[in-house]
Amino acid sequence: MKKMSPISKVIALASAGALVAFLAFAAPKGESEQTAKSESTETISAYPLDYCLVSGEKLGSMGDPIVKVYDGREVKFCCNNCVKSFEKDQAKYLKKLDDAVLSAQKADYPLETCVVSGEPLVPSSMGDPVDYMYNGRLVRFCCAGCIKTFNKEPAKYLAMLDAASTKSPEAEESHEGHNHAH
Repeated sequence: MKKMSPISKVIALASAGALVAFLAFAAPKGESEQTAKSESTETISAYPLDYCLVSGEKLGSMGDPIVKVYDGREVKFCCNNCVKSFEKDQAKYLKKLDDAVLSAQKADYPLETCVVSGEPLVPSSMGDPVDYMYNGRLVRFCCAGCIKTFNKEPAKYLAMLDAASTKSPEAEESHEGHNHAH
């Protein structure tokens, strides 16, 4: 392999730098920002509603929905005016989104116990159970103290939730009284 001269190395580095700068500025405005957000987010939770969070209009009634990502959550809008309204008060609308997701997911929540401690999800001396939204997903705890433990290893606890979600009650019932020791 031929050894590069010092001047060749400088030219190669300068060319690489120019290429990186060109690519950074060549992306359409806003696209590189959203791409960076998307890449830094482990998973993006899909938008669970069929209506615009801001106006309440059915998505698609005014053309293709506008899709944006905020804090790892996909949000769909009916028009650009709603995007502007949302961005003026993100906290208000993300809370509204969390409330809608929470009520939709709570009915089908797969566990009756805290995913961290295993304690029942009922009022106790520790207080009422806590409903927590993590990347657009409901996680229920026996108390607020379990949230800190969950946040240290969310993948571990989400895997436990996923496993509980895939257990079919019908499959478990069909094995009652069935002897596997043939």
